[in-house]
Amino acid sequence: MVDLRSDTVTRPTAEMRQAMASAEVGDDVFGDDPTVNDLEAYVAGLFGHEAALFAPSGSMANQIALQLHVQPGSELLAGGDAHVVTYELGAAAAIGGITTRTWPSVGADLDVEQIAAMIRPVGYPSVPTKAIAVEQTHNLGGGTVVPLETLRGLREMAERSGVGLHCDGARIWHAHVADGVPLATYGALFDTLSVCLSKGLGAPVGSLIIGSRERIAQARVLRKRMGGGMRQVGILAAAGRHALENHIDRLADDHARARKLAEALAPLGVVDPSRIRTNLVPLDLSKSSLDAPTLAALAAKQGVLIAPMLPDIARVVTHLDVDDEGIDQAIVVLGGLISGS
Repeated sequence: MVDLRSDTVTRPTAEMRQAMASAEVGDDVFGDDPTVNDLEAYVAGLFGHEAALFAPSGSMANQIALQLHVQPGSELLAGGDAHVVTYELGAAAAIGGITTRTWPSVGADLDVEQIAAMIRPVGYPSVPTKAIAVEQTHNLGGGTVVPLETLRGLREMAERSGVGLHCDGARIWHAHVADGVPLATYGALFDTLSVCLSKGLGAPVGSLIIGSRERIAQARVLRKRMGGGMRQVGILAAAGRHALENHIDRLADDHARARKLAEALAPLGVVDPSRIRTNLVPLDLSKSSLDAPTLAALAAKQGVLIAPMLPDIARVVTHLDVDDEGIDQAIVVLGGLISGS
């Protein structure tokens, strides 16, 4: 079975399992798990920030970060297809009391001036804008990368406007590899970031919130309040540290395989290879007689798993558990089904 539903389906490598088995552990709620502490310091350093906090999931990491910026009854701005407003089950409102407004998501870039015009200042009767969230890379955008110059413009605008800037960096590793932008350069542009160890990098679980020491101290309280305090979690942190040290550079292989698949399916009119920058390949089935759930069901019967994201959009994601042979199989199966529809 070739599983291309997500880059979260990977299994720990033998070397990663060994790192987990030999990890030195303590009680992280008391702050004395040395492996977690080491991971947090390492990741904070990668992005040029003072501190980081390990969390069970990317959604929890995002929601903690948003609460650091936005008080109940205040407002977050984000893209219309952003993970924080589409795939986190309304957590910003349900848990943080945060209201959201969105701008239309169009391609890989952002209109900084459009976002600037949306900002509402403090003062009755409007809901004050407290933060802006950006997703890098963008999931529903097909793994697109927001250009560095756009992010610099957004940073300048946010500073002028007095609002915080958060990066949902679940797959920021992919942007780093695709564009060659240093992680510390991305880190300097944001007040807080969340980064994921189980998307692309192959760790079994875990994300981190990154920011100043003061913010991360507050984040630790929020994590406990949300039920995210963990004990001997160094076993998981060891997997994440191994992933960071061994699996970032190889993401270029996933990008190349994604482009190979896109180029092979391009003649069928379902994907534009020029838009494939990282490891996500969205298949547009709007001109096909197959909808996304039907294609996924038929492909599964032939040993290829993909994810129906919308009625007419299926997603294919390359990762370290799928090699060239697996991509060739996916091309044959998906190409045959789409061309025969």
